[in-house]
Amino acid sequence: MNSEIKERFDNFIQQRGLRRTAQRDVIVEAAFSKDDHFTAEELLEKARRIDPKTSRATVYRTISLLIESHLLREIDLGRDERVYDPNFLESPDHNHLICVDCGKVIEFEDGNTSLLTDCITRRLGFRPTSKSMRIEACCDKLRSEGVCDNLIKMRLEKQL
Repeated sequence: MNSEIKERFDNFIQQRGLRRTAQRDVIVEAAFSKDDHFTAEELLEKARRIDPKTSRATVYRTISLLIESHLLREIDLGRDERVYDPNFLESPDHNHLICVDCGKVIEFEDGNTSLLTDCITRRLGFRPTSKSMRIEACCDKLRSEGVCDNLIKMRLEKQL
């Protein structure tokens, strides 16, 4: 985990009059151990692998603090599903392409989207402070091959 993240979070919670706790440290470590998106429940599982006593309530409160401190971004994937993105600090202009068939999420960066966003906001008299692009599409794999491993995996996970 990047030491800058830990330092920024520590400064943020101190400014809020909160204290640093071992459980918060575990949750931050779990959240930023990889660049993958995760749900709150997935973060709870990751944190409990580090410390089995990690509380669900503390995970949810810490996620809120991480979002408020701008270290984590919440992404609405549709279908009443929210995931958290730990890697937009390193790639603030990345976007998300979401398959409506299987739910697969692909991150991408494209200078043209940044230019377009800048042009649109300036033309309308705004200055962007943040941006998020989410494109929903159907992947070709299901149509061309008739089967999609991600769709099968998603359906199996929902049955559990």
